[in-house]
Amino acid sequence: MKKIILLGYMGCGKSTIANRLSKSTNIPCLDLDKSIEERTNLSINEIFEQRGEIYFRKLEREVLIDLLNAPGDLILGLGGGTPCYANNHELLKGDNIMSIYLKASVETLVERLVSNKSKRPIIANKTDDELKDFIAKHLFDRSFYYNQAQYKVSIDGKSKDETTQDILAILP
Repeated sequence: MKKIILLGYMGCGKSTIANRLSKSTNIPCLDLDKSIEERTNLSINEIFEQRGEIYFRKLEREVLIDLLNAPGDLILGLGGGTPCYANNHELLKGDNIMSIYLKASVETLVERLVSNKSKRPIIANKTDDELKDFIAKHLFDRSFYYNQAQYKVSIDGKSKDETTQDILAILP
């Protein structure tokens, strides 16, 4: 039984790459945020608005633990902040867990996020300059947690296929 965990900042391709890996390996994939939404029948935004971030982070940890302990193989894309709260990064060090940080530069993330800001409430109202500063600060704050992953795969300048192939090359 193995769990392949993809982590990294929003826009780095966790969901897309998880789906591609799933097709290549026949291992089912899940998105942690979608699993939380299914459990609560609320969107992540609604959870934040109605119950607040502390409630969300507790629920996020609970769902993460459930998924990590579920039987069978799984590819799981985490939320961008998941490893940074409640010592969740420690959960990614288990024997049957392979954690992979999809590492992207600030420039790559800005390029990917600037065109679909409206779909991401945390950045929806930021100017392009504010977005770059916001991402740079967040990446700095989160880099300790992201770098706890067992593997780091740079996505800068790579296609989705190339990134997927890079990860397939390190799978046992």
